[in-house]
Amino acid sequence: MATSPSLDEIIQRVIAGDLDGFTEIIRACQRPVRAWIVSRCPPGGDADDVAQQTFVAAFKRIDEYEVGTDFRAWLFTIARYQLMAECTRLKRSADYHSRYVPHALSQELERRTLGVAEEPTRLAHLRECLKQLEGNARDVLDWRYAKELPLAEIAERSSRSVGAIKKHLFVLRQKLHDCIEKKLTEETA
Repeated sequence: MATSPSLDEIIQRVIAGDLDGFTEIIRACQRPVRAWIVSRCPPGGDADDVAQQTFVAAFKRIDEYEVGTDFRAWLFTIARYQLMAECTRLKRSADYHSRYVPHALSQELERRTLGVAEEPTRLAHLRECLKQLEGNARDVLDWRYAKELPLAEIAERSSRSVGAIKKHLFVLRQKLHDCIEKKLTEETA
């Protein structure tokens, strides 16, 4: 079944460079293409996106269309391939989520559950570990985390470079972390 002459004329104009002519093609074909896609699109699929991708692909490949043949059949073939690509994307997404999301959710739930129960204990241990720090270490931590001073000001106050302060803070955080973990381990042993 050949395409109506008016649609063939529009297609020839588009091939010749009349970009506005493609809007007429969309108007003429959008409803049946979209209805076909909606009727076959799986749950979770985006029929509107597939329809849009169909028309984008048709526009990019309009010069491959043979004038005089059935344009709608050509367009529906593109729609079929776009729908297959959407189904593949959905399947990959579903495979990923079925494999990794339940495990990640259970780990996060476990982490949050343990974190809430341990929080008061961890804070008590932090206070103890802070008391064990020597020199101006407590001052540096206080300036950075309680008073929220910029690194440059802390460096100036302690007569050190910003890089040295960054490293010192890193070492202090690591010491505090290790101290807290050691105390938690001793409690459970």
